[in-house]
Amino acid sequence: MATIDGRPAQYGISLKQLRELMEHRGREGVTKISELGGVHELCKKLYTSPNEGLSGSKADEEHRRETFGSNVIPPKPPKTFLTLVWEALQDVTLIILEVAALVSLGLSFYKPADEDAPLLQEEDEHHGWIEGLAILISVIVVVIVTAFNDYSKERQFRGLQSRIEGEHKFSVIRGGEVCQISVGDILVGDIAQVKYGDLLPADGCLIQSNDLKVDESSLTGESDHVKKGPDTDPMVLSGTHVMEGSGKMVVTAVGVNSQAGIIFTLLGAAVDEQEAEIKKMKKGESDGRPPMKESSHAVAPTQYASEAIKSESDGNHVQPSTTSAAETGHKKEKSVLQAKLTKLAIQIGYAGSTIAVLTVIILIIQFCVKTFVIDEKPWKNTYANNLVKHLIIGVTVLVVAVPEGLPLAVTLSLAYSVKKMMKDNNLVRHLDACETMGNATAICSDKTGTLTTNRMTVVQSYICEKLCKVLPTLADIPQHVGNLVTMGISVNSAYTSNIMPGQNPTDLPIQVGNKTECALLGFVQALGVKYQSIRDEIPEDKFTRVYTFNSVRKSMGTVIPRPNGGYRLYTKGASEIIMKKCAFIYGHEGTLEKFTRDMQERLIREVIEPMACDGLRTISIAYRDFVPGKAAINEVHIDTEPNWDDEENIMSNLTCLCVVGIEDPVRPEVPDAIKKCQRAGITVRMVTGDNINTARSIASKCGILRPNDDFLILEGKEFNRRIRDSNGDIQQHLIDKVWPKLRVLARSSPTDKYTLVKGMIDSNVTDNREVVAVTGDGTNDGPALKKADVGFAMGIAGTDVAKEASDIILTDDNFSSIVKAVMWGRNVYDSIAKFLQFQLTVNVVAVIVAFIGACAVQDSPLKAVQMLWVNLIMDTLASLALATEVPTPDLLLRKPYGRTKPLISRTMMKNILGQALYQLVIIFGLLFVGDLILDIESGRGQDLNAGPTQHFTIIFNTFVMMTLFNEINARKIHGQRNVVEGLFTNPIFYTIWIFTMISQVC
Repeated sequence: MATIDGRPAQYGISLKQLRELMEHRGREGVTKISELGGVHELCKKLYTSPNEGLSGSKADEEHRRETFGSNVIPPKPPKTFLTLVWEALQDVTLIILEVAALVSLGLSFYKPADEDAPLLQEEDEHHGWIEGLAILISVIVVVIVTAFNDYSKERQFRGLQSRIEGEHKFSVIRGGEVCQISVGDILVGDIAQVKYGDLLPADGCLIQSNDLKVDESSLTGESDHVKKGPDTDPMVLSGTHVMEGSGKMVVTAVGVNSQAGIIFTLLGAAVDEQEAEIKKMKKGESDGRPPMKESSHAVAPTQYASEAIKSESDGNHVQPSTTSAAETGHKKEKSVLQAKLTKLAIQIGYAGSTIAVLTVIILIIQFCVKTFVIDEKPWKNTYANNLVKHLIIGVTVLVVAVPEGLPLAVTLSLAYSVKKMMKDNNLVRHLDACETMGNATAICSDKTGTLTTNRMTVVQSYICEKLCKVLPTLADIPQHVGNLVTMGISVNSAYTSNIMPGQNPTDLPIQVGNKTECALLGFVQALGVKYQSIRDEIPEDKFTRVYTFNSVRKSMGTVIPRPNGGYRLYTKGASEIIMKKCAFIYGHEGTLEKFTRDMQERLIREVIEPMACDGLRTISIAYRDFVPGKAAINEVHIDTEPNWDDEENIMSNLTCLCVVGIEDPVRPEVPDAIKKCQRAGITVRMVTGDNINTARSIASKCGILRPNDDFLILEGKEFNRRIRDSNGDIQQHLIDKVWPKLRVLARSSPTDKYTLVKGMIDSNVTDNREVVAVTGDGTNDGPALKKADVGFAMGIAGTDVAKEASDIILTDDNFSSIVKAVMWGRNVYDSIAKFLQFQLTVNVVAVIVAFIGACAVQDSPLKAVQMLWVNLIMDTLASLALATEVPTPDLLLRKPYGRTKPLISRTMMKNILGQALYQLVIIFGLLFVGDLILDIESGRGQDLNAGPTQHFTIIFNTFVMMTLFNEINARKIHGQRNVVEGLFTNPIFYTIWIFTMISQVC
């Protein structure tokens, strides 16, 4: 019999059986698992151990991958270069140009039998076809450049996707050790640890769970959280979010065999079928419209749905690169810049179309009047050529009028910034968030981990009426109290929280998991007790009940069986909350005392508040015993197992063991970063679940509270009282009275955070309306992160749910990285404004020259090919040159633009009109008197098929040179006098500038 790694190669259960098993829910699922002999028997069939996990040997892993598949859902293949070329060809103006060029080319070879016409010179015949061919070549170049840009953009996004996929790690047990592995490496048979905030990467059956609730809306559409447990509903599915609790599961299906994978596969098949159907329909149609556009629109909803499932299931957080911002629809509104650009593009489109149509009409009327009325000539077929030439001039005016380079400039600028922002610890998930951040007027920041280091340590303790400002030793604490404290902390902490030794002996220990719990475990170690040996005695499967931490409880409780019968509840949480539930406390020398209301108030006044004013987070630890025999004063007598669901009664009459003060120092770089924000016109607000005194202390240290400012510090309850009317409804006018002065919101719930963010965004109190950024790390921060204009999730402390809801992930959880995001965002906005200033100058000049030229001399001084060349170098190369400017600290010295300020400022308008006027004077001077000044043959009034003239070539060269030097001017948009400043800091800019100059001269 074949063996793998010392076990049979044949598993006790097949892939098909596992897939069928995962289709059952609730009681049905419990029945199916019991038919297999229970979850432990299932583990045996998969050759895995519930406590040790997989062996971790390479042969075993490879065999599992071959048998059950890997945890990767194959992405939709990227569009090929030829597909992108075909899509670029769909542009309406390009199609008109292509048709006109082909007609022109055909007519240049068309020789009608016309006796009256004088014989054309041979040279003219040679030149006749050049323009048509040149236009076609220009169109091909434009198409290839556009397709190449799209292609590189797609590749960049796929790189970003794989980077984010690599970031998504999950806890599994292998060889008896808990380790973090990439979700792509998870195998069937792995024992995975599931905790609050996780996005599940595979399907599995629960071995053990504590108060586990899962949001399955991504798969079922049901918004209610589903309670999970080995005896109630043991099936947990990929793509779902853990909203509460923790547990351990054996992985039963991965990749395309998981529930999310099956849906994704079905969606992928549906997309292919739909595309095939549309192609059939297209063949049946006779209207000859280009098929690509139609099919891509019809497929879009399904395609994005499949991408969404993909992002849910395999940790892929990035929207597909081919979607436009409007289509992805992850925000309710367009971003600030998008809204302004859309408005501008529509205005330019209307103006360009009007002028183009007018140009064609004037040229045709002039030609007809001159030929048929004044000269009284009859119609000849050769005149069709003249009409096509007039149409080409009109279309060229339209091409030049519309800044096609604008989307390219936006994309390049954003893509360039996103790449650079990665180095500044900003992982951008939604491109538009990058530039929106530049307009931010307010940042609502968490405290823990963002403003502080999130390296927590216990620095003060209050045990048995002794307040210690240095850590006590175990000998200083009465033995029975010491045992209860060390056991209460070790057992009543998530077993995923651990303190690991540093890589080098001199390094600080590494805190893994919840940092507050790590601080408490560090306190146990400092007392000289090994918390792991206590955990080994009481493994998780011995727990009777776990009340996991959530934002409503603000505490955590664990019930374990007592050795002599009965149960013991350990609990820890925010001091004020635990104190209210305590009826007893250990006093001097460890004597048990009644904990009266007066004692509680004294303890809060003399111990908890002073700790909080020092910026410490205070945590209380308490316990309660349920005994079958004779009960002591602080115990409860029970005959049967208590009703653990009656949480209010279970968590009452507790005995307080100790209060500890945990320090989380302010990050050294934060005060300076907040100063920069305030100088840049951005108000920083702290929104925290912590005590109001702790929050005030940290906010003062950070510089959020400044001594002479008029500010508000509120607790969540007071905030809600102020913003709700007599019926308890939130009113915008009441929020408007609170938020402008609010700087710290303490003891706040995630709902309060959402209410504040929504209230600020909807407010019209300020002229430009607020653009709000929010930081969050918890599962319940999701709504606020989604509602904010820019949501920042913590890359280290953040849950998967928070990351899913965010726009940017801070890979170092550091507030100063947000300031860098502001700088890059402003740089993107300014880069696009620079390009617009430059592009609109070119457009205004070229359109006016073509229009007036057509009216005055019946011909455009700038020919179609020349305009396309200008369009190409100005649109593509200039957008690349101006979009890659590096941000400077000066960007943080101005106020944000806000939502309503126009994209083209007064200074920019002056620059555009001033430069355009100068260029027009020169060009028209050369057009009308240039031939006399330079003593050359005039290019005005030339025949239709005449070759290029020296006169018009000089005009063209002059125009390009003026435009090239204006590109240097365009680098400054705030009225700076020295336009050359910083020119050599951007090698891309001067390389492109020199290349364009050489191309033009050659």
